[in-house]
Amino acid sequence: MKKYLAIIAIVLLYSCSSTKSTADKPLYEVLTVNNDGGANIKFYEILTEEKEIKMLLGDETLAKLIKPKDIQQSSFLVLNAGPTKESLNRIKIEKIVDTPTQIEVYLKDTQKNLDETQIDDTTKYPYTIVKVNSKKTIVIK
Repeated sequence: MKKYLAIIAIVLLYSCSSTKSTADKPLYEVLTVNNDGGANIKFYEILTEEKEIKMLLGDETLAKLIKPKDIQQSSFLVLNAGPTKESLNRIKIEKIVDTPTQIEVYLKDTQKNLDETQIDDTTKYPYTIVKVNSKKTIVIK
């Protein structure tokens, strides 16, 4: 009988232990890269405040990818390439570096933009949305 109580006690203590492993999140995740649907000017925007991030939830695809805790724990980048005739988005993230005081985002932008006189029905407006798993200040380089 004592053996059974000892085994039950050991199993109970083992199951209640707090040694669960937590997977490290990547520093950033590219949520979406779209070849059309962005704005008609080139810009990079950093969204850090809750009300700014909630505007992304209006998009069906992004609403599925952004969790409620992400709004408090993450920042988001909107990389809009502006008008182009190219069939794909050429703004790429080369690397993202986490320094003690900030997050440095290194972009490579080879998008060939159009001026206003070249815009027509075949013009595309590519954009990328990136989630940065940090609330540190973000600097785009």
